Amino acid sequence: MLNYVALGMLILVCVICFYAIIIIHDIPYEIAKKRNHPHADAIHVAGWVSLFTLHVIWPFLWIWATLYREDRGWGMQVKSEAEHPDMAELLHRLEKMENSIRQRE
Repeated sequence: MLNYVALGMLILVCVICFYAIIIIHDIPYEIAKKRNHPHADAIHVAGWVSLFTLHVIWPFLWIWATLYREDRGWGMQVKSEAEHPDMAELLHRLEKMENSIRQRE
């Protein structure tokens, strides 16, 4: 009787570990899906590939999924003049200085 209980527990632990690994490898995809990442499908496929590559690329998938945010994109955009009100004033002052230099020449 005790052998059957041990066998049942062994099978249960193996099934739980199997599903835990799958759930853990879907975390980058879930992050990407939540952030409306443009490469969410690629991240999902790469997560499955990561299972076969002994999880080497999984940390990079996590980074890839968290880099993108819908409100700011990749976070590497040059801000426009509207986002920097001082920029328009500085540009105006610079043009005035250039005009005054040209007039002196």
